[in-house]
Amino acid sequence: MSTRTATDAAEPVIESRDDLVAPMQRGEKPCEAWRIGTEHEKLVYATADHHAPSYDEPGGIRDLLLALQRFGWTPIEENGKVIAMGGPDGTVSLEPAGQLELSGAPLENLHQTCAETGRHLTQVKAIGQETGTAFLGLGMWPDKRRGELPIMPKGRYEIMLRHMPRVGTLGLDMMLRTCTIQVNLDYGSEADMAKKFRTSLALQPLATALFANSPFTEGKPNGFLSYRSHIWSDTDPHRTGMIPFVFDEGFGYERYVDYMLDVPMYFVFRDGRYIDAAGQSFRDFLDGRLPALPGEKPTASDWWDHLSTAFPEVRLKSFLEMRGADGGPWNRICALPALWVGLLYDGAALDAAWDLVRHWSMEEREALRTAVPRLGLDAPIPGGRRLQELAREVLPIARSGLVARGRLNASGDSEAGFLEPLEEIVSSGKVPAQRLLDRFHGEWAGDIARVYEDSF
Repeated sequence: MSTRTATDAAEPVIESRDDLVAPMQRGEKPCEAWRIGTEHEKLVYATADHHAPSYDEPGGIRDLLLALQRFGWTPIEENGKVIAMGGPDGTVSLEPAGQLELSGAPLENLHQTCAETGRHLTQVKAIGQETGTAFLGLGMWPDKRRGELPIMPKGRYEIMLRHMPRVGTLGLDMMLRTCTIQVNLDYGSEADMAKKFRTSLALQPLATALFANSPFTEGKPNGFLSYRSHIWSDTDPHRTGMIPFVFDEGFGYERYVDYMLDVPMYFVFRDGRYIDAAGQSFRDFLDGRLPALPGEKPTASDWWDHLSTAFPEVRLKSFLEMRGADGGPWNRICALPALWVGLLYDGAALDAAWDLVRHWSMEEREALRTAVPRLGLDAPIPGGRRLQELAREVLPIARSGLVARGRLNASGDSEAGFLEPLEEIVSSGKVPAQRLLDRFHGEWAGDIARVYEDSF
C-alpha cells in the first residue's frame, strides 16, 4: 500500500472530469519506454520463538528498517515514526502487521528485476542474522491468530482496521495475515490498456493457481490452496473482484473512473495525518460536500490516494497491477513478472493469450475465480477441460513473448528462463500449496513449526 508523508498546500483542486482521467492518460508510453515494477511481501518472524515482531521491540520492525541505512536506504517518517525506507531499488515499506514489502523500481528487463530482488533479500537476511529475525515466503501466516499479530503505526491502517469488519468477515485477515507478489506494467494507449486489462483479468485465476501458497490457518490445513485468494471474496464487495465492465465493448478510462467514483472512500490525507472518511463518497468530495472535510474539494493527490484503495484482481492507476498471486520464494518472485511480461509486452503473445479466453462468458470467468482458491490447476474451465490444460497453452505463449523481446543478460540468456519454476509446476500438476500439504502430512508429521525451516 502507498506511503504518503506530506500534503502540498499549493496543489490545485480537481476542476473537471478530465482531471480524473489524467493519471491514466499520463500512463501511456511508447513500447520502448515500458517498464517492469515488481512488489513482493514477506512474513517477518523472530527466530527464537517464531513470534511476529512488534514495531517497537528490540530487534523488531523499526530496527530492521533503520538497519537498511547501511545499504544506502533513507528513512521515511509519518508522525515521527519510520514507516518506510527509500532507495535506488524503490521503497521498503510495512504492511499492517509488519509484513515487509519491497516496491521495486521501474526496470527495463527481468534480469534487472531478479537482481533487484536478490539484492533486497541479501540485505534483509544480513540484518535478520543480527536482529534475530527471518522471513517466510508464503501467502498467509500458517500458524498465527489475528490477536497474536502486531499493528504498525500507519494512519491509514487504523482507519482500514476499523472499517473492514463493517463490510466483510475476512478483511482483517487480508490486512494482518496475508502476503502477495505483484507486478506493475505499462500500456501504450487506451486501447492497449483495455486489451491488456481484459486479457490479464481473464487469466488472473491462472496466476492464482500457479502461485497458490497459503494452505494453512492457525496451524492446520484450511481446505484451500490459496486461502489468501479466498479471503478477497469476503473482504469488501465494493472494491474487489473481477469487475465485469472491463469486458464490455467500449471499456476505457472513463468507465474505470466511474467505477472508482462508486468505490467508497477510506480517508483524506491533510497536514501529515489521515482523516477518517470511511464509507463516504468521492462524488460528494468533488462537490465540496464530504462530511469528513466539509467545504473542501479534492486535489490530484487525493484522487491518486483513492485509486489505491480499490483491490480488484487487476487494478488501473497510471499502470496495470497484477494482483492474483500469493507470496513465495525468490524464484517465484522472478517468475510472476516473467509470466505477465511475456504475455502482455509482445503483440503476438497478447493476441494469442486473448484468443484463448475471449469467448468465455462473465459467468464462466466468475466460476473459475471462485473455484481456483480450492482446486488450483484442477479447477474446471469452459469446454470441459481443467486449468492445467490451459496453463500448458499459456506458458509457451509467455515464453515466446519473452524470447521475442530479445532482452539478454551478459551470458546471452533470454528472460524466458524465469518461467522455469512455473513450467515445472504445470508439468507436475502440483502447485506450491500441494507440496506444502504433502510435507505437512508426511515428513512434518503434522508439525506446522517445520514450515520455518523453509525461510528465505
